[in-house]
Amino acid sequence: MPPAATRLGSLFAGAGHQLYLVGGPVRDALMGRPVSDLDFTTDARPEQVLELVSGLASATWTTGIEFGTVGAQIGGQPCEITTFRADSYDRVSRNPVVEFGTDIASDLRRRDFTMNAMAVSVADRHFVDPYGGLADLARGLLRTPASPQESFGDDPLRMLRAARFVAQLGVTPAEPVTEAIRQLAGELGRITVERVQVELNKLIAGAYPRRGLELLVDTGLADVVLPELPALRMAADEHGQHKDVYAHTLQVLDQAIELEQREPGAEPDLVLRWAALLHDIGKPDTRRFTQGPGGADQVTFHHHEVVGARLTRARLKALKFPKDQIEDIARLVFLHLRFYGYGRGEWTDSAVRRYVTDAGPLLDRLHKLVRSDTTTRNKRKAALLAATYDDLEERIARLRQQEELDAIRPDLDGNEIMTILGLPPGPLVGKAYKYLLELRMERGPLPHDEAVRALRSWYAEQQ
Repeated sequence: MPPAATRLGSLFAGAGHQLYLVGGPVRDALMGRPVSDLDFTTDARPEQVLELVSGLASATWTTGIEFGTVGAQIGGQPCEITTFRADSYDRVSRNPVVEFGTDIASDLRRRDFTMNAMAVSVADRHFVDPYGGLADLARGLLRTPASPQESFGDDPLRMLRAARFVAQLGVTPAEPVTEAIRQLAGELGRITVERVQVELNKLIAGAYPRRGLELLVDTGLADVVLPELPALRMAADEHGQHKDVYAHTLQVLDQAIELEQREPGAEPDLVLRWAALLHDIGKPDTRRFTQGPGGADQVTFHHHEVVGARLTRARLKALKFPKDQIEDIARLVFLHLRFYGYGRGEWTDSAVRRYVTDAGPLLDRLHKLVRSDTTTRNKRKAALLAATYDDLEERIARLRQQEELDAIRPDLDGNEIMTILGLPPGPLVGKAYKYLLELRMERGPLPHDEAVRALRSWYAEQQ
């Protein structure tokens, strides 16, 4: 029992009130997972809670007081204390009509899943588990305290939370839970996109995101919040090595996560994981059937990276992702095929420079994404692709040593251009700068005199 909980327990017991540690902190403690924020439930009303904690807390907040929740900072530990509730729902929004309850069992029944409907009395350590949450947790089974239809009908976001818990904890939904999600998937449209985005990010950042995504697709939830993902099941993979692009995509995500986690102290990389998930979403719109040599049928997806980047921006914008994340993820989708022009190393140094410059700070993520995109079962082909990419990375490293490739600039800056050509600030200076940057990309760093001669020669051609 955390020290902050013990202090609160003594305070509430002395005032004749019950206080329970409840929900996520209890579940995580039983699983041996770290516990951060502490959630409590009590028979005390919000005003009484505020009065009780006023002398103990270093800070309090009341943003959730209309729902019976008071926040308090106890010894540096964030705590949320909520009055027992027995809510009802209008089935139009997910906002409950708040009704305060009188007992812990009724409060726990309104919670989303049995593994979150366990509580511990802070005063005497009595464990309360009226809906079998501990047994479900031990079996890795996801069930609801009330019927799934009632639970999800009250709050459709719980269906998305089910997929998130599958991804985070590796649990398996009970069949009635899965069936209820199938029946009620369309109700997810009642939920704001901001809440959907939060749950999807938590799912993608989980230890088992593939499982959560498969639940989204299999139950129809993805049709509501991420329709591009189930659409991939309709597009045959051009390599003929996968049942469909959907299966290939999930494998790419698995492989990207494996590469991500090889780094010491690695945290889930949302940009990389979303790029892996969305990298082929342009394929359904670009699928074409043709005849190859000898009349053999072929399927192509020309320029699917271009279409995919556009669709990525549209979907993430609809989910109200931050602009910088949208651009980073879409950029990776756009660039993920660039490597396949490298062949057996035919790129010039100029092409290598462009690859690095176009990727910019995303280069390390691009390396991981491209390597993850190899899902062929042909071991010889996979080994050849890996060796070719090794060669590209070695060339990048050599060029970095030679010329600080990460921050390529023209050999002359804007002030020098204006001085040499006698120009005032304006569009022509920008064109000159762009020309010198192109020259730098093509030929590498030039001696100062040679750069000046090249600039004068270019300027003469503009007259």
